[in-house]
Amino acid sequence: MADTVASESFPSRVRWSVRSWLLIAGMWTRAIMSYRASFVLMLIANLATTSLDFVVVVLMFQHTHRLGGWTLPELGFLYGTSAFALGAANFFVGSIDALGDRIRSGTLDTVLVRPAPALAQLCAERFSLRRLGRPVQAAAVLAWSLGAVQVHWTADRVLLVPVLLISGTVIFSAVFVGGATLQFWWGEAKELQNSFTYGGATLLHYPPTVFAKELVAGVVFGVPLAFVNWLPALHILGKPDPLGLPTAFQYASPLAAALCVLAAGYAWRAGLRAYRGTGS
Repeated sequence: MADTVASESFPSRVRWSVRSWLLIAGMWTRAIMSYRASFVLMLIANLATTSLDFVVVVLMFQHTHRLGGWTLPELGFLYGTSAFALGAANFFVGSIDALGDRIRSGTLDTVLVRPAPALAQLCAERFSLRRLGRPVQAAAVLAWSLGAVQVHWTADRVLLVPVLLISGTVIFSAVFVGGATLQFWWGEAKELQNSFTYGGATLLHYPPTVFAKELVAGVVFGVPLAFVNWLPALHILGKPDPLGLPTAFQYASPLAAALCVLAAGYAWRAGLRAYRGTGS
């Protein structure tokens, strides 16, 4: 079987991974929908909890009209795009953060011997539709902000909105996977991963002008979270770049997403090669 998998083309492996994810996610969905009242209550609770993040932003604007030169609708755009990208990534691959628990308990071995890609299995494990709460709430805030911001909409600005949403989702997904692979070597890496995913999304809720330039440079050239929304938002909203980077950076979210996927893929393969089981 290993020889057969190795001889398959890359598109075939991708299709098999997607199909495996759909089958496992469907299994968990059927299990969850057996208790529909519980599902509805959990979805409502998730919506209410995630809404509190934007309530904090709104309360800040009860005492000021601008934050770092940005208005409330402009911060709504930042919030909506970053929260949507994080929520969508968590919806598709968020379960990967339980990798460390499987490594410590030795149950990762059972995943590796199944006739399905291990990464797809782990990303779909305990899949739950209640995770839709965050991206749905973020989409509502984003829709409001798009109608409220004062922007001269051109073709490239209109096109850049769906591009940054897709690219941002891919970037956060890669960070989820890449951060989780650290648990092959460091069992407590989950908290570090959360600092880059959930902590990174919170950072992106606010304009880059309120942070030190060193921090902004770190999320451009280090972990490239600035490509989730900061850099494309500068062009869409007509804001000056605090770092004075070339204009091409504002269109480079797809390239950053592709590089993040490559890096996460290499990290995952390296982690699997380093894994030796629990010895029991």
